Amino acid sequence: MGVMGKGILLLILGALLILSGCSRGSESSENSDTSLLAQWDNGVGFIQLDNVAELISPGTQNLSATDVARGANDFAFRLSTALLEDAGHDNFVFSPYSVWMPLAALVNATNEEHKPALIEALGAGGISQEDINQAASRMLFNLTNERARREGWGEWGGNEESPLHIANAIFVDYNWPLRREFAQTFADYYRGSAMNLDFSSQAAVDAVNQWASDNTNGLINNIIQEFNPDTVAAIANAIYFSGSWLDQFNPNSTIRDTFYSPIGESEAYFMQRRGFFTYFEDEKVQAVNLSFADWSGMKIILPKDGDAVGFLSSMTSECFDIMQNNSALGEGTLKLPRFSIENTIDNLADALITLGVPLFDQVAAPLTGGLIYDEGELVWLNNAVQVAMIEVDEEGAIAAAVTIYDISVTSAPEPEITFEMICNTPFVFILHSNTRDGGRQILFMGVVNQP
Repeated sequence: MGVMGKGILLLILGALLILSGCSRGSESSENSDTSLLAQWDNGVGFIQLDNVAELISPGTQNLSATDVARGANDFAFRLSTALLEDAGHDNFVFSPYSVWMPLAALVNATNEEHKPALIEALGAGGISQEDINQAASRMLFNLTNERARREGWGEWGGNEESPLHIANAIFVDYNWPLRREFAQTFADYYRGSAMNLDFSSQAAVDAVNQWASDNTNGLINNIIQEFNPDTVAAIANAIYFSGSWLDQFNPNSTIRDTFYSPIGESEAYFMQRRGFFTYFEDEKVQAVNLSFADWSGMKIILPKDGDAVGFLSSMTSECFDIMQNNSALGEGTLKLPRFSIENTIDNLADALITLGVPLFDQVAAPLTGGLIYDEGELVWLNNAVQVAMIEVDEEGAIAAAVTIYDISVTSAPEPEITFEMICNTPFVFILHSNTRDGGRQILFMGVVNQP
């Protein structure tokens, strides 16, 4: 079945798809909108919203959206640096866009004290919440080729499906209704669906895994084994890409040859193609861009010192743009091994904390009051995990990733009082009593200088 078997969208592809661009519980019943819980299917409640806004159709470039998109690329490279610290000599794949998108949505649920830190961590410092929402909507509109299909231009004449599928969802426990303001924004700008589950049952795990499978063409179907006992919600992103090379490799030209890895030599199948490529070279790397039939692409970067982990760890969005802008058409031969990678990133929360994402702070609980009707309980991100995979062969590439953020509720901690008070110097006294209208009414007050 070749490449149309399994795979996932990685940093190189994920970043290219973001832009084009080298190194570097509830309140009172009247506050809970029970009309949101409208439709039931196999024990899963699907929240229905009124007047879901149509995605923005960008006809011209929007500067705020451009800044947010550039910031998302910057986030991608900063996150890769944090994640690669423990990569060693293993293969590695992840989707930074799948990590970024739910966090962008959660800006709308983060309290005002911590919102600027989250926006800064996302690479959108100084940009308003509304502009981030608008930019996220424009990203989805363009990445999934919706504009081309609506306006009938491009390779597809408005008829072909996009090779890229992106889905967002939030799963919420029955006992903790989602705030309508967030649910509406999530639907309007992020195409986000909302579903009610019983997080105390295995059915919640099954439902989330089924959603992941449905939105990755069956490639990722076991991302969650169990939820934390304090979990009341989970916000998720799924991204799936399946594309054919614009100029495919001839399978008859594929040869078996030696691959020299950091841990020794091994045999691999190398695809070969001679022709014209968009090519870049400097003292550190060689790079070519491989185009897919839909005009998205995959940049292959070969560090001359053999240290791919070190190179990607130092890569920045500025260097990526320099590489893009200084590439030129050249004729040459490319010899590229077929490859297939799958991994689970369970240290994602630690990497995001390193980047300054404030949502994992249980004490500060930045999502309190903005995401669900929480009855004064503390709401925060308890964990984050991503499963990602990619497969590349002579025909093209298949890639998929699912990112899940575990949202927990905990009671506000009781204050720990430890002190010593020795009244052996002058002190004040105030005698008071309660009244219906005035609250605590002072009756007597004074100072004791000499008992």
